[in-house]
Amino acid sequence: MTGILEPLAGTVPAEWEKFDDRFDGIRGDHHLERLWTGGRWVEGPVYVPAGRYLLWSDIPNDRILRWDETSYQVSAFRAPAGNTNGHTLDQEGRLVSCEHGNRRVTRTEHNGRISVLADGYDGHRLNSPNDVVVKRDGSVWFTDPSYGIQSDYEGYAGEIETGGCHVYRVADGVLTRVADDFDGPNGLAFSPDESLLYITDTERAHMRVFTVEGDRISGGEVFAECGNGAFDGIRIDTAGRVWASAADGVHVYHPDGTLLGKLLVPETVSNLTFGGAKRNRLFITATTSVYSLFTTVNGAAQPYDRHA
Repeated sequence: MTGILEPLAGTVPAEWEKFDDRFDGIRGDHHLERLWTGGRWVEGPVYVPAGRYLLWSDIPNDRILRWDETSYQVSAFRAPAGNTNGHTLDQEGRLVSCEHGNRRVTRTEHNGRISVLADGYDGHRLNSPNDVVVKRDGSVWFTDPSYGIQSDYEGYAGEIETGGCHVYRVADGVLTRVADDFDGPNGLAFSPDESLLYITDTERAHMRVFTVEGDRISGGEVFAECGNGAFDGIRIDTAGRVWASAADGVHVYHPDGTLLGKLLVPETVSNLTFGGAKRNRLFITATTSVYSLFTTVNGAAQPYDRHA
């Protein structure tokens, strides 16, 4: 069929490692489904409940791909795509994307039109927006490291114009800087009650936690150090546990910062998200492939889950 990219059929064993008794009961399928492979560096998975499909970025190949949950078919959603990286959905279910190549954060409207939410700060171009989350009040929070401008591999080689790699918030068309003491801000996620914001710093191989106070954040203590590689994307479950990407798989942390256990993955994990009808299907982007498995936990409710 024209436009269809056939997935690679196959599974690998789901290997779990426990480090704390509080990890008991956190399990799922005995295998990881490999839904698709053939990317160069896949990132930014987001599940779209209204259409029952998963979107993700294949950054160097400059495309967004789409996996259909009902047919298991994979097709191109958008190409070229501005070397997109992270994606999320807002309260209306619209796609919000970080574009390395265009150095901006955009929203795809219901009619397909693309609106620019942020592309510069204080008269200077952003670096290469990386990952993004939407708060229930509609504000958009994103990280802006330099990975997309370090070379032409994930975007276009360029210069840092904003004085560093920072974290931003945009609301009602106003962009504010909320954190400026990162080397490589990357993945970010709110706790279920949105009182905390977790942000990874890939260059420092650790994750920090901030207290959220309206449109500002404070604190920023180190929450966890990555024991294998460096943290990238993160997601939160309904119990407030943090699921973080790492070189050997997905690391799961208790809200007190204890590493509870790991789900081992055969490729370096870049990002992950919960999806499916019950938000209990974990989708993982890892180097060249996309994996999934059903778990015994549920992802935290998102802004578009109006009745969650």
